[in-house]
Amino acid sequence: MTENCLPEGMMPVLRVPARLQDANEGGSIFGGWIMSNVDIAGSVPALERAKGPVVTRAVDSFEFKKPVFVGDLVSCYAKIVETGRTSIKVKVEVFVERLHKGETTCEKVTEATLVYVAIDENRKPRVLPDL
Repeated sequence: MTENCLPEGMMPVLRVPARLQDANEGGSIFGGWIMSNVDIAGSVPALERAKGPVVTRAVDSFEFKKPVFVGDLVSCYAKIVETGRTSIKVKVEVFVERLHKGETTCEKVTEATLVYVAIDENRKPRVLPDL
């Protein structure tokens, strides 16, 4: 990816090619597939911060800016933007490398903000450990 396309201060957490089986009838990648990968990517820094299991509690926002196509290389970047007593809010930005016709371009395609909650062995919320 070209450097000017990458989000500042965010950790790369997931990189996956968009495949034909992920496409919808409109010819682009199904939004649910993208949302699933965003949730996985957002959980990475949340798991690290919680030092244990987390569950997705909410999606504060999700905005699709551009389509993703078969053959695009999808990269998710994430960072923690806020923590509470048991919760962790994570922003995820998604970029694609478009590898078509021998030319590579990079574009931001979506972003989302998700809230995760640390849970204990009984699946009840637990207080985040100190840093």
